[in-house]
Amino acid sequence: MKRQLSIFFALVLLISLVLPIKAYAEGDGNIDHGGGGMGSGTSENYWNSGNEGVRITVIRGSDRTAVTTPIDFTNKTPAVAVHFGKVSKIAYTNGSSITPSTSTYSCIKVEIPLPRIISSDSGQASIEEIKRYFCSEYVLMRIADVTGMNYDILINGEYKLLLEPIAYMTFQGIKMAMTATEAALYDQQLGGGLRSKMVSLSHKNLPLAMFLETPDLGYPAWSGSRTSPASNADIIAALGIGIVRFNETLADPPEVTTYNYEYRVNTEVITSVTVRGGQADPDHPVTVRFTIGGQTYTVSGVYYPEGDRQLVWVRWRTPSTPQTMTIQVAVSGGGSAGSGTITAKIVDLSGNDPPNPVADDRNDSYTAPAVPNKAQTTSSSWGIWRPWWHEYWVWESDWNWHGDGEGGGSWEDDGEWVDKGWWEFDWDAYHASLSASMSIVPDDKNPTAYGKTMKSGYGVNQYTTANVSTNQSSAVTDAQTAVTYFPEFQYKTYWRLLKRTQTGYNSKFEFASNKYSTYKRRTQFTPIWFPDGSYTPYTWLIDCWTPTGMLSMNLTDSVTIRGSLWDDWHIAPVKP
Repeated sequence: MKRQLSIFFALVLLISLVLPIKAYAEGDGNIDHGGGGMGSGTSENYWNSGNEGVRITVIRGSDRTAVTTPIDFTNKTPAVAVHFGKVSKIAYTNGSSITPSTSTYSCIKVEIPLPRIISSDSGQASIEEIKRYFCSEYVLMRIADVTGMNYDILINGEYKLLLEPIAYMTFQGIKMAMTATEAALYDQQLGGGLRSKMVSLSHKNLPLAMFLETPDLGYPAWSGSRTSPASNADIIAALGIGIVRFNETLADPPEVTTYNYEYRVNTEVITSVTVRGGQADPDHPVTVRFTIGGQTYTVSGVYYPEGDRQLVWVRWRTPSTPQTMTIQVAVSGGGSAGSGTITAKIVDLSGNDPPNPVADDRNDSYTAPAVPNKAQTTSSSWGIWRPWWHEYWVWESDWNWHGDGEGGGSWEDDGEWVDKGWWEFDWDAYHASLSASMSIVPDDKNPTAYGKTMKSGYGVNQYTTANVSTNQSSAVTDAQTAVTYFPEFQYKTYWRLLKRTQTGYNSKFEFASNKYSTYKRRTQFTPIWFPDGSYTPYTWLIDCWTPTGMLSMNLTDSVTIRGSLWDDWHIAPVKP
């Protein structure tokens, strides 16, 4: 009986080695790689191609916590003298220190050999073979068996596999085992000693053997060089890592982050939220609904890579009366929903014009105030994740016995090609910038002005231009509001809300007609008591809205006061 069982298991193993591995049974790989040739070694410091393995840790996606002790898969059992224990990149990220150990190094020699993991002069690793291997049903079942985790639980979507390439190298005459992260941390301890001897392996081929295609588990996608040695900081932050994830369920429901706003009345604005969590691709679409003033605005087709986020916005016009509005936001997708609330305060800046200046006004205690310098933002950038399908065709075998009706026959593969591809994401970047100028000049009705020099008591005119540049006009408003403050009121108490005389991305502003002007001029009268020197109005240009907030600018210009309008008066008796 024992001999029959031994023969049975030998046959099972033989079949598993001869037939193709069933790939992508439940998982998909977030793995890419680089690397290349190796430098020459010495008798004390060298690495032989193929002396490699992979450390595997099961991570719970919701809180990025390791739920199993890391295991190391290898093709052959190395005679390791020094290693750093079974510690994952997640643990090092969370603060674990690196500690050399001379205890017996444990690893698992796998029945179905690992594909080449680390590229070198003797051969290049295939990222597709690596993905196919670690996403195959057989290997996933083997990982579940070794870690003691139920297979169905492992692939239910709540967990991910963290993969880290391992190199078995000889350094300073000692055979050592280390992941890319351990190599970087160890090199820091040695003050660069490892990099100086083993740079092609420790800081290039090993860390570039695996890195992420899209951000996940708090680690970024790698966008740096795929052929040059990396720094310790870059290795620790982003390299030497692959992830297998399972899509049965979403690890996290979508959630929304809201922001409060202050708007002006009757103004076109942008209201934004940030959505994250869960999966947001065309197979798991996310929709955001804004309910504003009884009207619902729906933004559908919101996509972003797992572990990342997306800014979502709506463009609308505020009411014509001041009020405080509550904006309800609802986000749905993947069978889950979230909500948030935005408070929008709508204010009216009109109706605070300066009083009528009179000839006997005095201000003997006047001191020139500092010109305001409010916080300003003149440029903004944002983007939209755009998904696209990465095809990956895999032959799924289906071996069946086909008899010939005469007692004979043969095994035939009735399988088929299946697209086991995945969604990739490209980032479409957008931007906006605001530039503006302001000019203060004496009013044309001023009889004694010369250039930008005038007497106090006469009026000044203002001309402000605003230019908005953007590559996504649907998400950016023109500059809509300009408010001018004056030094005689210490740049507060009273102000003039300028009238927009030209709309669009090249807008223009001037004073509104002054009701105290005899000719209803677009002017602002300077006080007759204003001392000689610079007269500098200040303008705050605002309400250029983008998905990341409002663009604004501080603007100033001056005229020179020299004398007063009384100097232009002459009193004499009337001739008979």
